Amino acid sequence: MSDLPFDDEHDDGNLAVQNAKPKLQKPPMYKVLLLNDDFTPMDFVVSILQTIFFKDKDEAVRITMNVHTSGIGVCGIYTKDIAETKVQQVIAYSQENQHPLQCTLEEAE
Repeated sequence: MSDLPFDDEHDDGNLAVQNAKPKLQKPPMYKVLLLNDDFTPMDFVVSILQTIFFKDKDEAVRITMNVHTSGIGVCGIYTKDIAETKVQQVIAYSQENQHPLQCTLEEAE
């Protein structure tokens, strides 16, 4: 008899494997938001929406007008890493062009 916890005489060399069924969750999503200010030109905001967020001209203008009239506008909804990157890109590009445009993120509902 063996000291192993299984019976060598009846072992056919095959292992019984149970497929793991991991419970995957969708990652939390985050809204990227532009904040209105009285100094950043609207055409600059449209440009950001087209280049960073890949919005077509009509959608970029619609979001820009929403930022202008409501004080805030949603640019898109992304996973946290992507949302943080987009926020950093907007802020860096705005600063490079000497505009005070602010961008932030919040968890989507």
